[in-house]
Amino acid sequence: MQNSASFFRNTACEYFPCHQGADPAQFNCLFCYCPLYALGPRCGGRFRYTERGVKSCVDCLLPHTPGGYDVVVKRFPELAELARERGDGGEG
Repeated sequence: MQNSASFFRNTACEYFPCHQGADPAQFNCLFCYCPLYALGPRCGGRFRYTERGVKSCVDCLLPHTPGGYDVVVKRFPELAELARERGDGGEG
């Protein structure tokens, strides 16, 4: 699975692994920025809001686990719906 379409590990990254306590051998960097972030509290991950109201995913490993790819892909219809609700601003 190493560096496949569903798993990528970037050990050369200065932040690798970017979540404290994560197992470097199982850490998936494919979703460096989690697509589920846009779902806010419905993302399904372990998050919290900071004092400034910003969603912090520092304690979440959901997209970085071996099964994380499948979780994110399964939620794509929700992300697509969110994009439709917000409008794409294009001329399409």
